[in-house]
This record gives sequence, structure tokens and C-alpha cells, in this order.
Amino acid sequence: MQTKNNLELNKRLKFGTDGWRAVIADDFTFDNLKIVTQATADYLRIVNQGRKSALKVAVGYDSRFLSESFAEVVACVFAGNNIGVVLSDRVTPTPTISFTVKQRKLDLGVVITASHNPPEFNGFKIKNSRGGAADISITKKVESLLGKKKAQFISLDEAIQKGLLLKEDLTKDYVKFLRNYIDLDRLRKKRFRILLDCMYGSGDGFLKQALEATDIYVEMIRCERNPFFEGRGPEPVEQNLEKIKYRMAKENFDLGLVLDGDADRIAAVAKGGEFIHPQKILCLLALHLKEDRKWDGDIVTTIAGTMMLKHIANYLGLKLYETPVGFKYISELMETKNILVGGEEAGGMGFKNYIPERDGSLAGLLLIEMMAYRDKPMHKIIKEVEQKFGRYFYVRKDIKLKPGLRFKDIHSIKPSSLLGKRIVQIKDYDGIKFCCEDDSWLMLRPSGTEPLMRFYAEAKSLNQAKQLLLLGQKLATLK
Repeated sequence: MQTKNNLELNKRLKFGTDGWRAVIADDFTFDNLKIVTQATADYLRIVNQGRKSALKVAVGYDSRFLSESFAEVVACVFAGNNIGVVLSDRVTPTPTISFTVKQRKLDLGVVITASHNPPEFNGFKIKNSRGGAADISITKKVESLLGKKKAQFISLDEAIQKGLLLKEDLTKDYVKFLRNYIDLDRLRKKRFRILLDCMYGSGDGFLKQALEATDIYVEMIRCERNPFFEGRGPEPVEQNLEKIKYRMAKENFDLGLVLDGDADRIAAVAKGGEFIHPQKILCLLALHLKEDRKWDGDIVTTIAGTMMLKHIANYLGLKLYETPVGFKYISELMETKNILVGGEEAGGMGFKNYIPERDGSLAGLLLIEMMAYRDKPMHKIIKEVEQKFGRYFYVRKDIKLKPGLRFKDIHSIKPSSLLGKRIVQIKDYDGIKFCCEDDSWLMLRPSGTEPLMRFYAEAKSLNQAKQLLLLGQKLATLK
């Protein structure tokens, strides 16, 4: 039975779409972090009752303010519970922790990161024993244990002396895996020029390291540590990419790649400065892995996915699964089905024969590999794909919830058409999505990670897509 204190903690320290995130020094404090970590340790003990071998976890952190200090606190609480900890000795991409958990057969992973959230946030992501995102069955159990037991904390020095904690560079094995995953022989003599925008996040240099044995030139920008992130979230959306778009338009690069704050998501820019939406990247990589690599398997996307992927899946003869928003749902399918590639609209993509999780660096490497296989620059590959499957324009707008701005219950919105196009299907299992007869659609969904209402739209013209967004805001706003 939950106590009043436990219910209050459950309300304040609630896990969202991808972990627990909160504002630093507000709810994201050292004391609250100890409470969340203790609940996670208690969860591990409960699900491993009767086990004789020692429990072990991996802990990593991103480049945000105080992340390494927060990670040490997490590690010391696990050690205080007599759980062995491998603690990263440096800023680490989230996929590195997922990979470490799977490779070393650990029981769980934790990453201190708020991913793409604004700089005032930090967060606590849980990875399951297979390296995948913790699903709701795990996070709900952790939430139910919040505050039930006082945090068992020992100092870092004591944890090391007792042999419960080991600080280590976890990136070496990760980079080695990346090098083995990609077709280095195919890439070795290519002279592509790549511009990589790390957005001041934790993806600094790993893609470049994986390509060291090739003639491919990689130049990095925004690769130094800057916890302020220029005052906005390190999210690879088009409005945040002025610098790389400008350089791709003016300089001789074959492909621009962009990683988010914890390097598990990607966006890209083609020669000439054209933004390549992550949804288009997912389409490209599905084609590459099936047609070029000759791998088999199905595709998984979310309810907010592009219509182009549906046509590509039909063309390739592959099944297309659809999930709610959140990569944890894609992870579940990657663990139980033969999934070739899975991805979400925000740029997180996972691949066969790897962890059931996202990896922005690997997605970028596979885009470079696709250019090598097809011996064409990316802008030409995109043109051919669009000629075959149609050109789609995908747009999104986030509106922050604030006093004086109120939205309707989105499920009370019931139009029969949008911009004169008849609605032929309504999907309402995560937000609400109106699909029209001409392949255009509009979707409304409250964010699971921030106090936002998200509006999505897609159409075969940019103007129509933008008009759908405006219509969505009008339909949803209470006057």
C-alpha cells in the first residue's frame, strides 16, 4: 500500500516517455536522485530474489551541468546496496551504456541525461538487461518503490576500496563494435567529406574514430563541452541547425550529420544545405539495409511516422509495425521480432544485430555507407527515392503550456475533413492522428518529456503541411 509520502514522490519524480527528467536544483536534486536510485536498486533486488551471483550495473552520463557528480551519486547508492557498478570515467553517449550492459551481461544501466531537453534539465534513463529502453512495467515498479526505503549511500572511495565500483573508459569497446558493424572495406578508399555537428553533446568524436582507417574526412563543429547549449535544447530539429545548414550550402561537404545531446538521435543535411528530416533518414536506411546489405527483417515506426515508410515497406515486401511514441515501445519489438530497422520521428533509430536501442552515430555511419554502396552523393540518392515513392513534407510545432493558454481534450476534436480532404482513418491510441485520403495527416499529442503540446503534420507540399499545423492549433486551442 502506498503512503501519502510515496504518492507525493510518485507524482513529482514521475517517469515519462524516456526516463525521469526534471529541472536541476528544482526536482532534479542530489537527494531526489538518491531516492530514485534506491528505488531502482530495490527493483533489481525484487526481480532477482533468490539469485546467488552478484548484481552488476553500468552508469554513464552526458555533458550537462553536474552530470558527472550526479552519476557518482547514483553509483554510490548502488554500491551502498552491495550492487557492483561500472562507472564511466568520461562523458559517454547513451548507446555506449546500452552496449556495455548487453556486451558484459549486466543487470541494468543508468544514464544521467536529459537528452534533447533545454539546458536547465537533467534526467535518469534506465536500460534493461538487454540494453533496451526500460518499458512501463519497469518504470511503474520503480515509481511504486520511491521513498519506501532510505537510500543506502557510501562514498566513492569506500565503494572503490570494497571492490564494488570500477571507473573505466567504456567507449573503446563501443567504437570497436562500430568499426566491425560497418563495411570498412567498402568505405576505405572513399574520399567523402563529412561535417558532424555534435550540438555540444556526448557524441564527440566516436563516428570520426570509427572511420579512422578510411580516407573519409570528418570535420566536427560544436564538439566542445558547453552545458548551456547556446541557451536551447540540443535537439536536431531544423530550426536549431543554422550553422551546419549554412556551411553545407557554402562549402564542399558531401553530407552533414547532427547528433542530439546524448548522441542517440540523428538528423542530417545534404549538399546545398537541404535539411534531411529523420523520417526520411529512416526510409533511406530501410532501403540501404534491405537492398544494399541484403539483410532481412521488418520495420517498426511510431504513430507519428511518415507515410513514405509505408510505401517503402510495401515495395520491399516487409511488414511495418506501428507503436506509440517512445523508443521503449520499439525496443520491445526489437527484442521479440526480427526487426531490420526501427525508428521514431525525433531521429532515434535502432538496427538489427545490435542493441534494441537508438544510436545516432551508427545511423550516421550507415548513411555514409549507403553513399559508398550506391556510389552517389546523398542528395542524388534522395532525389531518386523521392521520384520512386513520392516527396513528403513533414513538419512539427511544439507549444509550451503556460498560464492563459489552454487546450481542449484532444479526443473531443472530431472534424470530418482537413483542408477539404476527407478523413479516412483516426488513430487515438497515443494522442490523436487524422489521416486523409491524399496521404496527408495531422496529429496532436501532449509531450511525455516536457510541458508541451506537440502538433505534427505531413503532406505532399510544404504549404499544405504548414496549413495543417495551423489548423491543428486552431482546432485544439480553447478560446
